[in-house]
Amino acid sequence: MQKFIKAGILITALAVPALIFLFLKGFGENHYQLPKMVPVIDSTTGEVKMKKNPAPRWNEPEMDTVFHTIPNWTLVNEKGTPFASTSLKGSIYVADFFFTRCTSICPKMSTQLSRVQDVFAKDNEVKLLSFSVDPSHDTPEVLKQYAKEYGAIDGKWHFLTGTRQQIYPLAIKGYYIPVADASEYDKAIKTPDETFIHSEKLILVDKEGYIRGFYDGTDKKDVDRLILEIRVLQKIYETEK
Repeated sequence: MQKFIKAGILITALAVPALIFLFLKGFGENHYQLPKMVPVIDSTTGEVKMKKNPAPRWNEPEMDTVFHTIPNWTLVNEKGTPFASTSLKGSIYVADFFFTRCTSICPKMSTQLSRVQDVFAKDNEVKLLSFSVDPSHDTPEVLKQYAKEYGAIDGKWHFLTGTRQQIYPLAIKGYYIPVADASEYDKAIKTPDETFIHSEKLILVDKEGYIRGFYDGTDKKDVDRLILEIRVLQKIYETEK
């Protein structure tokens, strides 16, 4: 009887680790999480749009939320050449909206983006994009000088300009960032810092154009979170290969 008990204990002792391994192998993959943001709202019903999940896993619903993706755009970079969003295919990138004459939050944001650049300096998969909300002043020449001041690496950190009709709707409807020219409704405004209203947020965008996070670009701790979540996003892509 004791032999049977000992044999049972031995079998259990050997079987449990194997079962744990199989469980982790089958169900423990892709334990990194970074949700997509900005669900699409159906304008006719006011409800979140849904789509059928083509191949749901055991723990996934049959219907998926439809999330907003950044629309395609073409602007001009600091070199004075056209730069299209399609050139970012296969890249993770961080975007912000700023202007070179800003003396309040923009220097802080650019300093923090320099930190992000330093961390991923040798990682060609990660890019940085800074869109000017003052395009009439921020010509490619001005942007090129600004890029030099912050040590922007050529080909990694891009500074973009265009027309106001291009950039403002892109900020508001594309990246979900508020931006406005206050001089349009208050003629008493004189200084650039009073004129251009924009967000301090940095936006993390994945390889498919989904927004994965918003971060306070003036807050070092929140930018540390951004750096961490870029790495999490990279791990997610690695596990999906």
